[in-house]
Formats: sequence, structure tokens, C-alpha cells
Amino acid sequence: MIWTNHALSRMEERGIEQGDAWATWRKPQSSKYAKSRGGWVYKRTFGKQELEVVAKKNDKNEWLIISVWSKPVRKVYQHKRPSFNLGFLKKIFG
Repeated sequence: MIWTNHALSRMEERGIEQGDAWATWRKPQSSKYAKSRGGWVYKRTFGKQELEVVAKKNDKNEWLIISVWSKPVRKVYQHKRPSFNLGFLKKIFG
């Protein structure tokens, strides 16, 4: 694996540990092909931060880590069905 200067400087600027970026690339929780970058975006959550690593293979079939960033984890709210109130029905129908 080769770390580009761009990726290393972005990790330093953003306070991202290289080990966390490596773990994201090695064992992502999700990944997707990034056609515009010609590589893959690997994602992994660490606490309240989601790390994203952009990587692709070079001409020698070696992995290049191109960029790394993090963002806060967005909460996903699920619609909860209201609980069914049997007491209300008993009052109506006795």
C-alpha cells in the first residue's frame, strides 16, 4: 500500500490517525465505487465519526490511498408506530 502525500497531509490536517485510515481500508463497514475518482471509497465508523478512505490501484497493481476524511455520524431517525391503546377501545366499546 502506498500513501500519497495528499492523503498524509489531509490526515494530519484533520487529526486522523493513520491506523484508523488503514483499518477503514482493510475492513470497511461499507464501500462503493467512485467512478469520478477511478477508485473506491471505503467507510467505517469510529465512535461518533465516520471515516472515508479513497483508494485505487496503480499500474503496478499496488493500492494507493488517495485521500482520507471524516465527518460526524448522522443519526437515522426511524418512525415509531404509536403504541395501541387498549384502554381507549375498552372505554368506547365497554
